[in-house]
Amino acid sequence: MVKKEKKKKIQKTEKQVESFEEALTRTEQFIEDNQKILTIIVGVIVVIVIGYTFFKKMVVLPKYKEALSQMYIAEDYFEKDSFNLALNGDGNNLGFVDIIDQYKITKAANLAKYYAGISYLRIGQYKEAIDYLTRFHSRDLMISVVALGATGDAWMQLGDKEKALEYYLKASKKTKADFITPVYLIKAGKVLENLKRYEEALKVYNEIKDNYPESEEARNIDKFITRVQLSRELAASAK
Repeated sequence: MVKKEKKKKIQKTEKQVESFEEALTRTEQFIEDNQKILTIIVGVIVVIVIGYTFFKKMVVLPKYKEALSQMYIAEDYFEKDSFNLALNGDGNNLGFVDIIDQYKITKAANLAKYYAGISYLRIGQYKEAIDYLTRFHSRDLMISVVALGATGDAWMQLGDKEKALEYYLKASKKTKADFITPVYLIKAGKVLENLKRYEEALKVYNEIKDNYPESEEARNIDKFITRVQLSRELAASAK
């Protein structure tokens, strides 16, 4: 019995070796038959890699440095609340809009979209704000959250409460930071109240109370909760 099992194992091993050898042979044959094509493919890949490296070093990097020098002036205007100058420049220095247009391939242009979006929001051009903010992408968590929240603010100003709510909730779910998440939760709660979606508003307010008790928004959250509960009861009795 033991000899039979041993024999089966040997046969199994031999079959596995044969299969491996066959696969190896087929691979070698494929390489031999397609040597010219494979050489061309490898050559193309090498050219692409070298070309990309050259393009990044000789074109993108100088453009990025140039864009940063322009951004410095525009950011200074932004910090001083001179949003029109920040957006459109002062005649000698570019604003964020021109930086986005002239330095499209750089990270600086992407960051300029954030600044442009916030600037347009501050001067009341809400559609433009939404356009730039939704085209901005960043790995920086906090800036991403602010951009989402600001997009919500712009939609709110345009009277689209559903869209505003969507972005406030996105902002609140992006991170769980005490100093920023409750800001967008409270905004979402107020919109939900306004839409008479009291159960959802109550859930949002309770999230602030339970998960962010040390936040500024939590200080008066009981008043919000009480108000929603009363509104819910009134709505129920009116049916």
